[in-house]
Amino acid sequence: VQLQASGGGLVQAGGSLRLSCAASGIRVVINVMGWHRQAPGKQREPVASIISGGTTNYTDSVKGRFTVSRDYAKNTVYLQMNSLRPEDTGVYYCTTTRQGRRYWGKGTQVTVSS
Repeated sequence: VQLQASGGGLVQAGGSLRLSCAASGIRVVINVMGWHRQAPGKQREPVASIISGGTTNYTDSVKGRFTVSRDYAKNTVYLQMNSLRPEDTGVYYCTTTRQGRRYWGKGTQVTVSS
């Protein structure tokens, strides 16, 4: 299983970014796919997830601003982030679980300036 995240960058508060996670070794429409983030000096925390049936879940702080989706043909999961805030700054990781083992992609840095 390999997860390749991309799309991070520097953006002003109120701006938008779209993160992508290209997967291999799994099918994103079957597995539970998630996004976590780790802010400087803090523990990694879950941000959003999408399950096989398409149901999505979000941490309270991003509800209404972030949207997780997936593309069957590209086997890719996305995280659309709107109305970004400085507190959204951190390294964002794509993750999934297969046969009881959790997999992490390399993170992508998101920096939101005030």
